[in-house]
Amino acid sequence: MAAGESEKMDHTMTKADLVEEVTRVTELPRKESEAVVETIFDSIIAALQADDKIEIRGFGSFRTRDRRGRTGRNPKTGAKVEVPPKKIPFFKPSKELKDFVNNPQTAGSSEPGAQD
Repeated sequence: MAAGESEKMDHTMTKADLVEEVTRVTELPRKESEAVVETIFDSIIAALQADDKIEIRGFGSFRTRDRRGRTGRNPKTGAKVEVPPKKIPFFKPSKELKDFVNNPQTAGSSEPGAQD
């Protein structure tokens, strides 16, 4: 591991961190920044509930996948349990996002999502 890399791996970005970043970049009041972040999340959730696909160019796409029903086991008792079919959210990162994650220095001069 490179110097300082272990400290980066311990940090988890939270919704509050995202709100803070929106506040810093846009200079909007904190309440408005919270509304922006909540609106984005609510819009993604509503689209997934409606079985729509969300595509954010340069970032990735969100959609749902159908998971088949199956027979599972209760880990405590070992008894068989029928697990019903369900939909699960699925995120597929774009090639650009993969490049930014794997090569942060060479992925380009602009930040992800920035318009040229």
